Amino acid sequence: MLRTVTATRYVAPLREGGSLPGLCEADDLGTYVVKFHGAGQGRRVLVAEVLAASLAGALDLAVPELVVAVVDPVIGRGEPDEEVQDLLLRSPGDNLGMDFLPGSLSFDPVVDPVDAGWAARVLWFDALVLNVDRSWRNPNSLWWGGRPWLIDHGAALYFHHDWSRAGASVDRPLRHAEDHLLLAAAADVADVADACAAALTDDVLHAAVTAVPDGWLEGEPGFGSADDVRAAYLDWFSARLSGPRTWVAELARVQREARRG
Repeated sequence: MLRTVTATRYVAPLREGGSLPGLCEADDLGTYVVKFHGAGQGRRVLVAEVLAASLAGALDLAVPELVVAVVDPVIGRGEPDEEVQDLLLRSPGDNLGMDFLPGSLSFDPVVDPVDAGWAARVLWFDALVLNVDRSWRNPNSLWWGGRPWLIDHGAALYFHHDWSRAGASVDRPLRHAEDHLLLAAAADVADVADACAAALTDDVLHAAVTAVPDGWLEGEPGFGSADDVRAAYLDWFSARLSGPRTWVAELARVQREARRG
């Protein structure tokens, strides 16, 4: 389960992303990048963040700690930006906080040390969760404390924006894999695929869906309860991991072609 903190001060908006996350201080004396449930595509983005971070951790991929950040919109009353004030008013209660890594830099595999096995696990992981948002244009990776960290997985698991099409996405390959930040730096993805899949046991998957707060799942169209939505995520991951995994074969093909080119 995620820890819960209460936001005590809204520090500044972060305008790099379209969802307008904000930097907030909290009652545990920590500082967090907060994504608000009232922004953009709403709470499904927060769900994707939690699920992806849980699975990344099981693959020994570093992700900043996530917390439930309780927000009272009053913390934004001194913010002059009306867009920020409106967003806070639409986002009372439980939001998602990501531990702020002070002094971190954008990760660049050309400049920063890259372990080929680690890169292959990231490549496999992004393909698993259909994360289309880790490219040279938008690395979504930070260098901090002498190692790379993965951030911003809100674009992953995009099938949950239309559950009627979830089944069709089970074998879907990673879109735009040829643009992936780590394609050239990674060892053969086929060599790490079985170990990665084995690491995501039933217990790991259950822990991942259990970590998502009920409030971000309740009221999902077509489902009777938060647990019903959790079961649907489990079914999708189980099918993607236990099937023929043609998405891995396609990723390996893209990797081979990139090396030849």
